[in-house]
Amino acid sequence: MRVIIVGAGQVGSNIAASLDDEHDVVVVDTDPDRVESVTYSHDVLAIQGDGTAIGTLEEAGIEEAGLVIASTDIDETNIVICGAAKAVAEPFTIARVTNTNLLRTWEQSMGAFGVDFMVCTDLQTAETIVRIAGLPGAHDVETFADGLVQMAEFEVGPDSPIAGETVSEADRFESLTFAALLRDDNIIVPHGETVIEAGDAAVVIGSVENVREFAGTLTPEPGLEDAEEIVIVGGTEIGYQTARLFEAEGLEPRLVERDPERARELAEKLPRTLVLQSDATDIDFLVREHVDESDIVVAAVEGDERNLLISLLAKRIGVERTIGIVEAGEYVDLFETVGIDIGVNPRLVTAEEITRFTRKRQTENVAMLESDRAEVLEIEVGSESVLAGARIRDTMADLPDGIVIGAITRDGELITPRGETRVESGDHVVVFVDTAVLNEATSAL
Repeated sequence: MRVIIVGAGQVGSNIAASLDDEHDVVVVDTDPDRVESVTYSHDVLAIQGDGTAIGTLEEAGIEEAGLVIASTDIDETNIVICGAAKAVAEPFTIARVTNTNLLRTWEQSMGAFGVDFMVCTDLQTAETIVRIAGLPGAHDVETFADGLVQMAEFEVGPDSPIAGETVSEADRFESLTFAALLRDDNIIVPHGETVIEAGDAAVVIGSVENVREFAGTLTPEPGLEDAEEIVIVGGTEIGYQTARLFEAEGLEPRLVERDPERARELAEKLPRTLVLQSDATDIDFLVREHVDESDIVVAAVEGDERNLLISLLAKRIGVERTIGIVEAGEYVDLFETVGIDIGVNPRLVTAEEITRFTRKRQTENVAMLESDRAEVLEIEVGSESVLAGARIRDTMADLPDGIVIGAITRDGELITPRGETRVESGDHVVVFVDTAVLNEATSAL
């Protein structure tokens, strides 16, 4: 399928990298440096031009395109791109926006603006923060099979109780599967005798209860169920949406905002959130307001440096867990090394959501790991699948290396996959897949 991506920034480039193996991808941008960069870094056709112009879209092959993704940094431009594409052809259109009001308007009338699917960066980022906050120690969390199955990724530190253990020793739970170990640049499909090393990222799939219990054995950090004090620093749209979502979970967070007018506005919008008007970089204020007793601090102000400073101050006074917004994607690992427990990059979150949506057109659900190095898919087993009617042990030889069946659901019940488990047509399977074998795997499954 021909895919046209307008906008070659971090969002567009990440989407292009995820799709160029499977599709004929064309990237359009007005910046010649970005066009040159994406030409050399990805297997795509890059065009310099204005994506709102019919002539540029025609040059990109709009008449043959099945999908147009508008991913520039300007909401209105992205909407115009989708409308222009619909004016001359019939592609499926996806628009990236930051303004939640545009999202709400679009939701009131699906297909408005010529947009078939809309992703709101600020809301998506807030949802990611709340999802990660809900599971202590996790760096990535997704649910599958209508909430029956959960996937989570955990960093294994040198003091972790599972560091140095074999997978068999670490797997003490009935409904849990170690799907993979991410070690340096390698993806290891573990076996019972595989040793878990400090520095690994362990990907587990299983029941929500067992994944939560596993998380509890790794870290004393609280999840949402145990969190008594949550502080959000910054009344940005991300900060506001995060507080709103915490309220929806039945929590009563505190939000610190420096600007008096914005603080007053947020206090009116957030009935269950205590809004404090102050500068959160004032350590005397933090101590006076007992922020040191908080279980989780979310740093969501404007500016990566200030989010890092707030996280460092929170850690210094004793906060157990910090989650910070990092706009510069290349700094996420650095910030996590020096002060933020978990860095969330809004542009990467958006790129993953758009890519996930394109994948979901072929599967039930998708989660991407480590910048698309691996994926976790939920697939309904059809009658022609190699899994249908067979035991898992017998089918693994017909599947490429790099696949792990993490969970099976049947008629609303969770089945933990073992070698003797027989998969039936109509089952939903949740599988870990190395993206190097993604096409081969999805064809077989």
